[in-house]
Amino acid sequence: MNASVIILSLCQALLVSGNVLLVSVNALVGTQLSPSPELITLPVALQFVGLMCATIPASLIMAKIGRKKGFYLGNLVGILGAAFCLHALAIEQFWFFCLGTSLLGVGIGFGNLYRFAAIEVCHPDYKNRAISMTLAGGIIAAVIGPNLAIYSRSWLDGSPFIGAFVGLLCLYIISLLLITGIKISDAETHDDQQGERSLITILMQPEFFIAVIAAMVAYAVMALVMTATPLAMDHQGFHFDDSAIVIQWHVIGMFAPSFFTGRLIERFGIYRILVTGALLNLACLLINISGQSYSHFMLALILLGVGWNFMFISATQLVTESYRTAEKAKSQAMNEFFVFSAVTLSALASGWMETTLGWQLLNLSMLPLIVGTILVMLYFARVINQPSPATDVVS
Repeated sequence: MNASVIILSLCQALLVSGNVLLVSVNALVGTQLSPSPELITLPVALQFVGLMCATIPASLIMAKIGRKKGFYLGNLVGILGAAFCLHALAIEQFWFFCLGTSLLGVGIGFGNLYRFAAIEVCHPDYKNRAISMTLAGGIIAAVIGPNLAIYSRSWLDGSPFIGAFVGLLCLYIISLLLITGIKISDAETHDDQQGERSLITILMQPEFFIAVIAAMVAYAVMALVMTATPLAMDHQGFHFDDSAIVIQWHVIGMFAPSFFTGRLIERFGIYRILVTGALLNLACLLINISGQSYSHFMLALILLGVGWNFMFISATQLVTESYRTAEKAKSQAMNEFFVFSAVTLSALASGWMETTLGWQLLNLSMLPLIVGTILVMLYFARVINQPSPATDVVS
């Protein structure tokens, strides 16, 4: 694996560290600053709104100015967002804090393309391993994110969360410096023998469709349950450190499998790993429904993380196999838009669902979605694997 993939993995690690930090503190900051209980998770939701709004522009901007300059831009927006959050906490202004988290979301929207950049700087035969390697950087995030959330609380007296955003600001600055070491060609090499297809043609491919559905469900369920977990644990009387440790092990579950997920895909195939990931998500929901002890929260969040890993890495590889070089920017843009639109909706719903429906009903409501996704994946896997004369026409 070349140096650029390793650097991209480190940048991904720092990005996810910041995301974990935000998951650990945003809802609690909302509890302190929010004018009403219904708005507690609004900062989290607006972070995902910013992310969603950035998905299409990020891909198209990078198609114009290149990956490297695009990553510079994304990190600068992230730095600005962290600075806004710091100022909002200093003056205890909820709406200014929401503005800061929305800017952080935009920065994250650019950073989520690290995994596609890793594919572009490696040999074509190692695409799935490059994706896995990039996401494996999240193991560092499992250490940095929760510990930064815990220990930063003591940095400044009287304001337990300002230190967290000082740390977040530093993470974006370090990423900005690391990007200088990436060697990536910004020149596009389009296939002269194959023309660029319409977006609707790309979207209607079974491979693209199932990849988007799988990634949407994996990320939406993960975001909803993960975002609501600190609130649910707080309602059960657990200490902040307890929820931070649960989130830490969840992040380990999200990224530790990345060291072997690529090889599992090579051995068992994309669709088997997709379905396995969905079954792990199903197990997570059933555990959450069965109880609210520390062990329930811990085991469920670990399974949720592993399930997300299997589904997201498999879906990412499937997406990259469904478009031509000339179609890269718009295909990636639409994939990211669909996925993070679903994540945004789940984040918007998480606070309301946890406070009004309760923890068990929140998890129960996700069961039909997971079961339906498994059935859809099994159906399309069968359709795609059936030889058909139409296949040559579509491809």
